[in-house]
Amino acid sequence: MAFDGVAIAGIVHELKNEILGGRLYKIAQPETDELLLTIKHASGQKRLLLSAEASLPLIYLTEQNKPSPMTAPNFCMLLRKHLQNGRIIDITQPGLERIVNIHIEHLDEMGDLCKKTLIIEIMGKHSNIIFCQADGTIIDSIKHVSAAVSSVREVLPGKSYFIPMVQEKKDPYQVDFMSLRTLLADKPQPTYKALYGSLTGISPIMAQELCYRAGIDGELPTASLQENEYRRLYHTLMEALQDITAGSFSPCIAYENDSPVEFSALPMTIYQGHTVDYPSISRLVEQYYAEKNTLTRIRQKSADLRRIVQTALERNVKKYDLQLKQMQDTEKRETYRIYGELLTAYGYGVETGAKHLETVNYYTGETVKIPLDTDLSPIENAKKYFDKYNKMKRTYEALSELTLQVKEEIQHLESVSNALDIALHEEDLAEIKEELTQSGYIKRKGHGKKEKITSKPFHYLSSDGFHMYVGKNNYQNDALTFDFATGNDWWFHAKQMPGSHVIVKVEHGQELPDRTFEEAARLAAYYSKGRAQDKVEIDYTQKKNIKKPGGAKPGFVVYYTNYSMTISSDISGITLLP
Repeated sequence: MAFDGVAIAGIVHELKNEILGGRLYKIAQPETDELLLTIKHASGQKRLLLSAEASLPLIYLTEQNKPSPMTAPNFCMLLRKHLQNGRIIDITQPGLERIVNIHIEHLDEMGDLCKKTLIIEIMGKHSNIIFCQADGTIIDSIKHVSAAVSSVREVLPGKSYFIPMVQEKKDPYQVDFMSLRTLLADKPQPTYKALYGSLTGISPIMAQELCYRAGIDGELPTASLQENEYRRLYHTLMEALQDITAGSFSPCIAYENDSPVEFSALPMTIYQGHTVDYPSISRLVEQYYAEKNTLTRIRQKSADLRRIVQTALERNVKKYDLQLKQMQDTEKRETYRIYGELLTAYGYGVETGAKHLETVNYYTGETVKIPLDTDLSPIENAKKYFDKYNKMKRTYEALSELTLQVKEEIQHLESVSNALDIALHEEDLAEIKEELTQSGYIKRKGHGKKEKITSKPFHYLSSDGFHMYVGKNNYQNDALTFDFATGNDWWFHAKQMPGSHVIVKVEHGQELPDRTFEEAARLAAYYSKGRAQDKVEIDYTQKKNIKKPGGAKPGFVVYYTNYSMTISSDISGITLLP
């Protein structure tokens, strides 16, 4: 999610505690639309990152430094001229707007005390960092916005700064019960949409959270709300605003199956415990976007591999469908064989010019009507049917083998696609690329040397202390099952779908508790193509029952003795070891 007004309020509260009264020691502009301020404070040196990047505007304290360009941009030089060694005297947020005002006092060239304001607007593609005089006159900004770009507001030197009111939203601090009720009732929408569409600083997830706390289904239209539900929602909003005013923040990230999905400066009870708390909103933001960026970067780097796999998969699926259709066309082959036999046995009784022979099928005792070519004798008709039968038989036998090969190739490609879905690091992609190269989908460059593989399986610890290992791709699946696991270790896999092999190590004489069986099954469900389903059927057995057919594709195994269970793919609470 993007920063909402509540998260900004948490940042402002944190900045007041951490850098208020500090002096600007260094001002750098590492990127075109980003500032890094180094602040000397009584509690130590701090770094404040301000980013107006359209896709990811941010503001947070960080311990990480970033290299700056050899020549500082003009905006950076201007800030250095005015604000170097300036003191931060206040940090404010207008209402719940996504805006932070950093008020700074400094000495001008004549030695007189002056005040300036650095304004950070966190507004998606409209984000900006604006430098103003104390009276609101714009000195400069990191992005210039002319009248040709925006008819709402110009952001140029010499213009007066004001907050654009492009949406008819109200300040949550300024609404009472009746005005909130009217605002929501006038919007025939789901309640949570009406809520965030009516109040500044409230994001969709925060609106859903407020509805959840008030005991209201946020998806219900506002017209269906009763008077007492409106009142509960209003009181819930007021309680949240009281926490914000008092600085009672509880930064947390919500996870779904180990992936970060949302963050908030207030508790998110809507996720019912699937959250991780952080000591500061800055730490939270840095961690959240670091994890998000990792997933995004891997997605980008795997795009070429995904395209190769998807193209091959589509081609093989089309081939398989065509082969099945051709096999359906051979289904009448036995009928033609029987026609030939019956004509050979009873054809002597066919009258010249007859269009069909009606006789008894001695295999079933039923009467059959055999079409005849009037230009051919009964024996020649029989030969014609035998020829059709033999041709269809040869086609069927060839297709039976071909369809099996193509089906195995489809299963292999689907397993590679699943491996790409669960890849987290570049070394994971390297092993998948090597598999595709050895399978002939990618040509090896250079002198045919293999890439060095450093990827390792996921390593989990069950609640009962058992070590569980999850293969990230087919090579790791084979290695885990046939090189790493011993006979009495337990093996888990999603039934009849691509997925990882999960191995639970068992010491001699140990028995797995039910809870560990369930946790291993949940891992197998999560690391399979069925992870989005509510429930996934999992097969499990001891490793000694697993066999690999000769010449089988990587990751392909067979087994004939197993147990099964149906379980969810939720792996929250299962410890992932480094």
